[in-house]
Amino acid sequence: MDLNQLLTSVPFYAGDVDQETDITGITIDSREVKPGNLFVCIRGFETDGHRYITAAINNGAAAVVAEETADVHVPLIVVSDTKRSLAQLASRFYSNPTRDMQLIGVTGTNGKTTITYLLEEIFSRNNDSTGVIGTIQTKINGESYEVANTTPDSVTLHNFFHTMKEEKVDTAMMEVSSHALDQGRVFGLDFNVAVFTNLSQDHLDYHKDMDDYLRAKSLLFSQLGNQYEPGREKYAVINIDDPAGDVLIRSTAQPVLTYGMNRGDIHAEKVVTDESGVSFTMVTPLGRVDVKSGLMGTFSIYNMLAAAGAAIASGVSLETIAAAFAQTKGVPGRLEPVFAGQKFGIVVDYAHTPDSLENVLSTVRNVCKGQVRVVVGCGGDRDKEKRPQMADIALRMADDVYFTSDNPRSENPRQILDDMTGHLSGSFHRIEDRKQAINEAVSSCEDKDILLIAGKGHETYQEINGVKLDFDDREVARNAFMYRREET
Repeated sequence: MDLNQLLTSVPFYAGDVDQETDITGITIDSREVKPGNLFVCIRGFETDGHRYITAAINNGAAAVVAEETADVHVPLIVVSDTKRSLAQLASRFYSNPTRDMQLIGVTGTNGKTTITYLLEEIFSRNNDSTGVIGTIQTKINGESYEVANTTPDSVTLHNFFHTMKEEKVDTAMMEVSSHALDQGRVFGLDFNVAVFTNLSQDHLDYHKDMDDYLRAKSLLFSQLGNQYEPGREKYAVINIDDPAGDVLIRSTAQPVLTYGMNRGDIHAEKVVTDESGVSFTMVTPLGRVDVKSGLMGTFSIYNMLAAAGAAIASGVSLETIAAAFAQTKGVPGRLEPVFAGQKFGIVVDYAHTPDSLENVLSTVRNVCKGQVRVVVGCGGDRDKEKRPQMADIALRMADDVYFTSDNPRSENPRQILDDMTGHLSGSFHRIEDRKQAINEAVSSCEDKDILLIAGKGHETYQEINGVKLDFDDREVARNAFMYRREET
């Protein structure tokens, strides 16, 4: 695409671009620049793209977008906000691909991944071609791609959606993080449905307080726009059992579908939860339908109500929704059982916030016929305020607690454990090495106990001092039991 044509998406800029310059791609990483690329300088938390202009040009950049002038021999476009311009340029370069599919965005502290998986099951059963962008992976018609962030940068996003468009995707589901909303990574994406799950403490290492966290979440709903366009209807699906729900309802001009356990446009009646899953009657504006699912816990019902709201807003029948819920096997690392022939339960879950840990422990407690044991830690370089809260929850709700490392990242694991346990009294185990903690927890289990290994879920690594080492809670737990069995 010619640079002048591409710059029609950026209304105000300074720079001489009279000559024809063919742009072959857009990137924010100077190391990834290929001949003909447009290099956009982004100021990040760890580095500043302006420092790498020369490196980008040496690698073949045909033009540069920056927030300050520089002495270069290629066209230099100066804008006031490169993050905003990046999204505008990416949308133009990839021909605004989200206008050609239905896009559902899911935001909230917990439940985002499960809801996108439920929606993928629903729309696949509805004979739609689907795409998913989320924490675990990006999927396009069943083919998986790894992603670095819950919500990638805007160039990566538009590139993925361009591929989805070429692959004839009808409906795409996307987890939308507060970081991505705050940093403008989703600018230029045309959402049809925005879903809110809940708001509990997380990411206060980034947001100054919970009000700021909520403000970031509200952007997804305000950015649905003010117009009601026939054939391009937009909806908000909001959990009204969460106190933040009222704020988000006021944040959007679009029609709202509310959901809750006992109230809302979509809610549940005749709820039964046990070790086999959940069953309930789902009440909706379209009527009632009986739901039975192998997913466990009250929070799973919330996730299903949210997914049902998005599907109903998209015109899917109740029968198709209920059939999808019955079929869903669950999400990797979310209440995922580990089987190795043991007579007690081992469950791995991604729970890494106070709210999610409490929800999962409550679910385990409700079905456990023996003792509830938990292995739990907190990640380094993240919200420190939640560390004592999570320790309190673990000690209150489990019979046997093993505090250990999660992903320490650049922090000292011992300091993280001090933050978690320094205020505690009572009996608990403190084992810095995560593998050792899991081994000892597995060794302590007796028949009918359930061991919850919390915090890392689907992850297959442990990050220590900037290095990602192979580590999978599921494999470690399985090997621990196999070793225990050999010893006996």
